Amino acid sequence: MFVRDGVSYEFHHMGIPTSEIRANERYSAKFGMYTSDSDCQLARIQYHRYEDDSCLHPLIRTVPHPAFKVDDLDLALENQTLLLGPYEPIDGFRVAIIVDGGMPVELIQTKLTDDEIWGCAQLGQQASLYQDTASKNLSKVCCASAIWR
Repeated sequence: MFVRDGVSYEFHHMGIPTSEIRANERYSAKFGMYTSDSDCQLARIQYHRYEDDSCLHPLIRTVPHPAFKVDDLDLALENQTLLLGPYEPIDGFRVAIIVDGGMPVELIQTKLTDDEIWGCAQLGQQASLYQDTASKNLSKVCCASAIWR
């Protein structure tokens, strides 16, 4: 864990773009993205496979990203270049992706435990990101990034 500009950062997971079809993928029609989790025990790793017409920024679709839990997402976003969000893909789990040093960095604010986070995402429970009827919040998020296609 480290603190920068009054915000605490704790490593959460690594996101890795892939073109490989993987077992147990979850699909997000809103983002044109498939997500799967690795079996790695030392660190959480998510693989993301994107459709050609995904509305997400090219950096998100092509460059691996670290994800950090932060204690104040709004403060962490001050003076940052925003690529996506903030939005709430799981109830009680706010996310934004910024660009830092030319690479995407995911920032997460939540009080959920890791077991709750990964359990909800894997089961699709409360995960509006992977439901066919995306929330209004998600509509606003991706449409803003559509210019990057």
